[in-house]
Amino acid sequence: MTALQRDRGAGKPPAQAEAEAGDASPAGRRRAPRRKALRRHWWFTPWLYLVVPLAFLVTFTYLPIGDMIGYSFTDWDGISPERNNVGLKNYTDLFTRPELFKVFLVSGVYLIAAVLQIALALYFATVLSFNTRFRNLFKGILFFPYLINGVAIGFVFLFFFQPHGTLDSLLSMVGVHGKHQWLGDPDLVNKSLAGVSVWRYTGLNLVLFLGAIQSIPPHLYEAAALDGANRWQQFRHIIAPSIKPVISLSAILAVSGSLAVFEIPYIMTGGSNGSQTFVIQSINMAFKFDKFGLASASAVVLIILILIVTWIQRRLVPEERVELS
Repeated sequence: MTALQRDRGAGKPPAQAEAEAGDASPAGRRRAPRRKALRRHWWFTPWLYLVVPLAFLVTFTYLPIGDMIGYSFTDWDGISPERNNVGLKNYTDLFTRPELFKVFLVSGVYLIAAVLQIALALYFATVLSFNTRFRNLFKGILFFPYLINGVAIGFVFLFFFQPHGTLDSLLSMVGVHGKHQWLGDPDLVNKSLAGVSVWRYTGLNLVLFLGAIQSIPPHLYEAAALDGANRWQQFRHIIAPSIKPVISLSAILAVSGSLAVFEIPYIMTGGSNGSQTFVIQSINMAFKFDKFGLASASAVVLIILILIVTWIQRRLVPEERVELS
């Protein structure tokens, strides 16, 4: 071993020093180009692990979307082997017939409910992140509705909203008497269904916020407490800025979810009494009225709207890397 190799190995573990000294030998210098050649020839190795998931993604996502876009320019009825090209007629019908596009007004009710849902989840996540009695029990209670099957939730709340049912009985206990058509009154049906969505999905946002809050270093709270900060000030100056990316993600999911509401209103009302959403309308056009071309155009418009809203949100609230120290 040369003096230079001894100097390089000083202060290093023996195995590492020996390996580095070996690399500096003539044999090591001959092996170095070979290793570089192997790395150059096997650059595609990581992509081999992605072949199967990418194949599933293309097969079950992008190819169906491509077919749907193709159907949107035809008058296909879903049964006949013949498909006539109608150009942009389906898209023109969507934007010129108010009865087809006004269902987006229903999404506004769900959007307001989504904002309430995020606010409740953020409140409960903040409270339960501190030392609160029975906090694990409350976490389980709040998250449990998200674990229940959507069909079961729909049938349970059908009885809950029946005239003189559970909700009317609870209201009568606080002095509000009467027979309310919660699912039969067009002025109440969407608010009632949106309330079910809040009850079901608050737990999902709660878990997201809890995970983000628990990643905040405890010494930040200790420093804030020493400075005399109360809980609200800790939330405003520590928690909210630290979990801003998660709040942004929840907002994106809330907006896209409010545009694509389907399960709860379809099970509970079938879209009647003014509760029809854009997705329910698309399904009815396809499977009730055999207008697959128009339904495909409707689905394409929905995808484009969700992408536009997501892009606007990303522009207004850009993703930032939060440094916690």
